[in-house]
Amino acid sequence: MNDGLFKAQRRAPEFAFAGNSLDRCSDRREDAQFLAEMSGRADALGVLICRDTPILAQGNPLFALGEAERLGAVRERAFLGLREDGAPIFASRLDDSAVELRADESDGFLDRRVMAVPGRDDLKLIDMRSLAMQGELAPRLIAMLGQAKALLHWHSVHGFCAKCGARSRVAAAGWRRECDACGAQHFPRTDPVVIMLAVDGDSCLMGRQARFPKGMYSCLAGFLEPGETIEEAVRREIFEEAGIHCGAVSYIASQPWPFPASLMIGCLAQAKTRDIRLDATELEDARWFSRAEAIALLDGRHPDGLKSPTRMAIAHYILTSWARA
Repeated sequence: MNDGLFKAQRRAPEFAFAGNSLDRCSDRREDAQFLAEMSGRADALGVLICRDTPILAQGNPLFALGEAERLGAVRERAFLGLREDGAPIFASRLDDSAVELRADESDGFLDRRVMAVPGRDDLKLIDMRSLAMQGELAPRLIAMLGQAKALLHWHSVHGFCAKCGARSRVAAAGWRRECDACGAQHFPRTDPVVIMLAVDGDSCLMGRQARFPKGMYSCLAGFLEPGETIEEAVRREIFEEAGIHCGAVSYIASQPWPFPASLMIGCLAQAKTRDIRLDATELEDARWFSRAEAIALLDGRHPDGLKSPTRMAIAHYILTSWARA
């Protein structure tokens, strides 16, 4: 085994939704005067989310704050932070009625809804996965949109107090909900997910779900459960999905994943067995790949036409970190 496999990765990660450069000003979220000043500034900007999808004007997701909120009824607004040039950035969730759903051919993997703002042909709604894959927006902007989408999705599904059932309200500049009926406070969710590559010498284990694009194999993944360490979750998920026992686990990197609001925790795991026992409810297939095959996947030249995850995903980074180590 290459001793370098289980050491911390030192080069900067290259995947979508990471690298958010906003100063979140988390210590100013209770400061009403500060927030009023920020929203009143001439350079204040806003991003718009409707039906879980960003709205763009000629490829730009940033609107003057007043213009942004004239497009439809605002359900929630949150202060995201200050840009490097000092401009305040807000995120607003519009009521679903602001957007017209014209078609939906989503397949469980890609969001293929066709949506439009009535009377505004200059505006486009483009789902986050497509925006990240197109690579036309700066990575820091993609990361900021991911922050906005995850936060506003949480608001969209947490309008009522989980303790007493009464309607809750937005507080702390959009970073908390409060219940006036029972006094409970609720904070945005981030769901931890382990995503990992089991390795044995010059072989790695990958699988595919039925909803994946044809020929694509990826790292195994699953939600971390209450009372479980990252290492325990990695070993459990690999065993449950593929029947492989693992030992040492090493952290590689993490990726915010706004579908709807997860943190992907990337790891390598040292396999102790090799016989695959597939959980057919989770995976369509799982198999071992040699290092040479993994590099061929990454380079798009696998002899069987198999594919690796796209560069936007941390799975691509994990596979690259191992295959090219």
